Amino acid sequence: MREILKSNNPVELSFAEALLRDAGIETVQFDSHMSVLDGSMVILPRRLMVSDADEDRARAILVDALGGDATLT
Repeated sequence: MREILKSNNPVELSFAEALLRDAGIETVQFDSHMSVLDGSMVILPRRLMVSDADEDRARAILVDALGGDATLT
């Protein structure tokens, strides 16, 4: 799995997941429970992960949709 997006913004994460799902790319969100446990104080961002094989295509989709506004890793 590769980290494709890191964010504390649940709307941005949900949008990215929907875009990738529509493109047939499976995603997994890491650290969502830890982010809630820290009181949502923006200390622990959530990470959106994709398979190694889908990384390049997922990155291209998110750059096109989110531009420089997202913390693409």
